[in-house]
Amino acid sequence: MDPEMTGTQMQRAPSAPEPENNGSDEQHQVAKIRLLLVDDNDDVRAVYQTGLERRGFEVVTAKSVNEALGLITARKFDVLLSDLNMPAAGDGLTVVSAMRHAQPKAITLILSGYPALEDATNAILKQADEILVKPFGLLQLSTLIRERLASPSNHMTRNKERVAEILERDLEITIQNWLSRVEVNEELMSISLNYEERTGHLPLLLTDLVRRLRMPASDKVPVSEAARQHGILRHIQGYTVAMMVEESRSLQVCIFKTLQNNLGTLNFNTVLLDVMTIADEVDSQLKQAMLGYMAPLPAKSMGLSA
Repeated sequence: MDPEMTGTQMQRAPSAPEPENNGSDEQHQVAKIRLLLVDDNDDVRAVYQTGLERRGFEVVTAKSVNEALGLITARKFDVLLSDLNMPAAGDGLTVVSAMRHAQPKAITLILSGYPALEDATNAILKQADEILVKPFGLLQLSTLIRERLASPSNHMTRNKERVAEILERDLEITIQNWLSRVEVNEELMSISLNYEERTGHLPLLLTDLVRRLRMPASDKVPVSEAARQHGILRHIQGYTVAMMVEESRSLQVCIFKTLQNNLGTLNFNTVLLDVMTIADEVDSQLKQAMLGYMAPLPAKSMGLSA
């Protein structure tokens, strides 16, 4: 079934009437537009390929992320049209990110059957030019692509950011993601703490991490005093060693999630070194926290409970 009738037909702006030409002008206008179509559903892929080729597009298809990545490396495209989930949720973001990095001038469009998924939507908005809710009409799609290619100023342009800038800007988002993970962890929630007691260390640790990322490679790596104090506090509050390790692991996961959600603006020239630095700093902070945890408690703290 042609999906053209599934969406609301786009209205033409009032202008001088055009002579009927059975679509030949439309095909001529888009004849040189090369589009990469990525979807693991054979039927969906076939419908969109047939419909777009009838409208003059050159359509190259891929049924998997790996196949799409290979094509992005080997060929030039004007447009990417990718399903969001293939088969895992968010797989399409990998394809979009690769296209953004390799061919930043290409228009990137995401097809999603689940537009209400908050996490996916937020991530897509940072990377793709537009989210198209399935099913999306072929006439609408053809018109949308032509309009975006005809007006390059409408194409999303992003200043590339270093990892330190992203983590500093999204510090509160990282903390909230960390807290969400902790709140579903029965072991960590077995210690009753208020918001400040549970998260008060995070701005300090993340600030130390950002400072480390901005340091020249030749400088001596500082020891995080905030991490050591955190270890002392967690000992007083009744945490176990395993709980300390789980907190640190969750923080590292949330840091990388913040970067994943900002792939569209991430400066890939330095990302590998920055990721290595993050891993090293988080491990170093855990070591300092454990040293604080194992140190003899001050006498005045011995009688405190969580």
